[in-house]
Amino acid sequence: MVAHQYFDNSIPSAAPAAPPTSPPPKRFRRGLLIAVAALTVAAGAGSGATTAALIDEGTAGSSTGTVATTTSTSTSSSSTTAASVYKQDSPSVVTITDVMSGPQGSGQATGSGIVLDTSGDILTNAHVIAGGRQIQVTFSDGRTVNATVVGSSSSADLAVLRVSVDASTLYPVTLGNSDSVQVGDTVYAIGSPFGLSGTLTEGIVSNVNQSGSASGGGNLTGLLQTDAAINPGNSGGPLVNAQGQVIGINNSIISPVDGNVGVGFAIPINQVKPLLSSLEGGLNV
Repeated sequence: MVAHQYFDNSIPSAAPAAPPTSPPPKRFRRGLLIAVAALTVAAGAGSGATTAALIDEGTAGSSTGTVATTTSTSTSSSSTTAASVYKQDSPSVVTITDVMSGPQGSGQATGSGIVLDTSGDILTNAHVIAGGRQIQVTFSDGRTVNATVVGSSSSADLAVLRVSVDASTLYPVTLGNSDSVQVGDTVYAIGSPFGLSGTLTEGIVSNVNQSGSASGGGNLTGLLQTDAAINPGNSGGPLVNAQGQVIGINNSIISPVDGNVGVGFAIPINQVKPLLSSLEGGLNV
């Protein structure tokens, strides 16, 4: 059976979670199913120790921002290049850091996130901000600001943060249509694997409608599987199609080495959309 590992930001080692209520598919039984969230970055150090991460709850808030959406079809016919997708989407991707963790108060790069709107709302995985005491968001241009947790859902492994910055400096993503995704479609992951912000990787949709589990006790279903490289630090970042539209939120990997072996999973964006207004309104479950 797959060993599910979860990470508490306040504890420097992973602890096994309870096994799922039903056996995972046979294809999940080799290696480890882990969330791709945390890389400890010691002050002045050249390397860190990776660990797995999952969910927590946050504080309440509200939002009046809007989210750009689209109902585009399959990505397979697009001639958009990886470079143009990166140019379009990288300003919308952030690194999320708990600055109170680590030795001598050094930071811990816990994951990635995406800008939802010009009101300062940022979407990520709930496990990315688990245990966070002072969360900071770093934008692609190097700006770092404090963030508050607005809403969080452990069962869906999603959370919304809010930052207070000038609306003109925010570049919201465009949300695509994950229902139109097909096996073989080209996809890109953007995030901060191992603390390397603004990293782009390319792959395809390897499968659809896969299943996983969240440490809050719920099951994640309908997941998109990809061979685009996803590593610790990618959690909460976008999986985008060849038009640069977000079709999923990167969430976990199967790996015997706590790193990419070509089996990663993203929460389909069409599962996320119905929850956004509740998360932005302060949902904490």
